[in-house]
Amino acid sequence: METTRVEPFGPGSLLWEGMGDRRLMLVLGGALVMQVMHPQIGAAVGQQSVYRTDPWGRLDRSLTSLLTWVYGGPRAIEEGRRLRELHKDISGVDHQGRKYHALSAEPYAWVHLTAFERTVTVARYFGTELTPEQERRTYEEVKHLGRILQVPERMFPATVADYWTYLDDMVANTLEDHPTAHDVLDSARRVGAPPYLPGVLRRLWGQHALGANRVNLFLIVGTLPPAVRDRLGLDWSAADERRLRRLGRMVAAVAPRLPERLRYLPIAYQARVRSRGGI
Repeated sequence: METTRVEPFGPGSLLWEGMGDRRLMLVLGGALVMQVMHPQIGAAVGQQSVYRTDPWGRLDRSLTSLLTWVYGGPRAIEEGRRLRELHKDISGVDHQGRKYHALSAEPYAWVHLTAFERTVTVARYFGTELTPEQERRTYEEVKHLGRILQVPERMFPATVADYWTYLDDMVANTLEDHPTAHDVLDSARRVGAPPYLPGVLRRLWGQHALGANRVNLFLIVGTLPPAVRDRLGLDWSAADERRLRRLGRMVAAVAPRLPERLRYLPIAYQARVRSRGGI
């Protein structure tokens, strides 16, 4: 599949400012849950992904790819091609006998288009809620990102309003209470220490893993759209929502005051410094 040449992102774009912010990590788990609720994606991930055996490695590879899309310059275009090549042979049959292929237009677009909902969500809970104009600009940039990733143009809802209609329709008529989604949630409850931590920190993780994993699961469940929680049968109370909002206000107050090298993930920070002629 060939695409018209598209320009990579750079300084001045909203995704350049936001995609590499560490607050994004607070909503990525929810993105994966929503993605694998699509029956084709749930089957492919459930049967062929290594998220169970190598969760941190999968996260590292996914983050590197994601950040390259925005901060990689010309390498972003190559990364889009690499991803399609990587997925071209991922196919099979799910437990209900339905065929799937990773490059089918609808699921391939769904994985990408969850990015807009997650961007709005991280701003709502952990930053400053986007204005209608910021939502419009962000969505146009998400569509541009989709072109870099070779998502078929016909799969993009035209406007922000169309996007929310599309999301509601996907939740109501396409997404499922899929076993892979519950498997992802169960994995969040028991994930071990990152392998790159030094021994003393790995032991500390071991002593506090239950608490860390509870927070991780709390963030995943709490930042899901209510209709998605309902589809999965997940409990979420008004008290839970208040706790999440309190945590969000604290994060929103602290994060902008952090030094740039701490606020941004390394790939994003290095790209930002390079853009200013720093390295």
